Amino acid sequence: MTQPADTPLPRISVAVPRLDGNERKYVLECIDTTWISSLGRFIGEFEAAFATYCGVKHAIAVNNGTTALHLALVAMGIGPGDEVIVPSLTYIASANAVTYCGATPVLVDNDPRTFNMDPALLEAKITPRTKAIMPVHVYGQSADMDPIMEIARRHGLQVIEDAAEAVGAKYKGRMTGGLGDCATFSFFGNKIITTGEGGMVTTNDDAMAERMRLYRSQGMDPKRRYWFPVVGFNYRMTNIQAAIGLAQLERIEHHLAARRRVADLYNAKLARLGNRLTLPYVEPFAEHVFWMYTVRLSDRLAKSRDQVMLDLDALGIETRPVFYPMHIMPPYEGLDSGPLPMADACSADGMNLPTHGDLTEADIDRIVDALDQVLV
Repeated sequence: MTQPADTPLPRISVAVPRLDGNERKYVLECIDTTWISSLGRFIGEFEAAFATYCGVKHAIAVNNGTTALHLALVAMGIGPGDEVIVPSLTYIASANAVTYCGATPVLVDNDPRTFNMDPALLEAKITPRTKAIMPVHVYGQSADMDPIMEIARRHGLQVIEDAAEAVGAKYKGRMTGGLGDCATFSFFGNKIITTGEGGMVTTNDDAMAERMRLYRSQGMDPKRRYWFPVVGFNYRMTNIQAAIGLAQLERIEHHLAARRRVADLYNAKLARLGNRLTLPYVEPFAEHVFWMYTVRLSDRLAKSRDQVMLDLDALGIETRPVFYPMHIMPPYEGLDSGPLPMADACSADGMNLPTHGDLTEADIDRIVDALDQVLV
């Protein structure tokens, strides 16, 4: 049956969670057994399965991706007076977590093709106060980790991967989550796998994992109930969240394949738009998971990126801008960052197209047709 001509087309969202596995079954088990809070079988099982997936010794589940970052930084001993090098072009949580510790985020520019931290610019940002580097795997592609790790080791610095957007991504065949001293993930509703809200920290460092588990649960001594040797945090994940996460992880390859299918369709169909936009660049060393399919608009267009987004919205297609760089945000614009031209440029002309596993080929055709119409 064809759709009547006067019936509006359904809106295409930029992100939609896929809950097509054992999510309902596991959540109902939590309810039926009354294990709905921060104890229950799913927490340990989700942590163990996630550690195995990332190829690391430890995975510590937390209540969101931002607390994962903060917990990792605390476990690393980052505190007042310290500096952590962070890309300017990323979600604000990366810099915020550093600030929570009383430390200072030092902002670095990005590669204009991948949007990731440019390793060639790192050493100029290192000072005697630098304690760590935080590469962010932006939009689903790993940062170039080998030179970052080499610089860090030469200067005695720790490395925390912000892998919030890159579960399943690989760097030279190695999984994100085990490339630095520790890594953090987000399971927000728009991520590749989700727990609604939730996060994870991964590491191979036994002592660091022990500290994170201590600080995650208000600092309570695991061997002496209600004894608190440190000031900790309530960063625990619930059993219900972990139940959803385990079900999602069971189908991670299904979710990743759906993203690759969407990216392949975009790559093929957007070619007819010519040089009006630049498609995502994938490094030879990377296995991109396309949390977002990100394009850059040509500076030869008569319209701004924001106007293009408004025009697409009027046609029922949701998009989102590339992140505003940290150095123009009110909390961080006073930092002495120096010029960061690539972050400024990518933020001004970058745009995320709808990217989720429920998109059909017809949806992609509609999006491409709409872009062809509005990119003038």
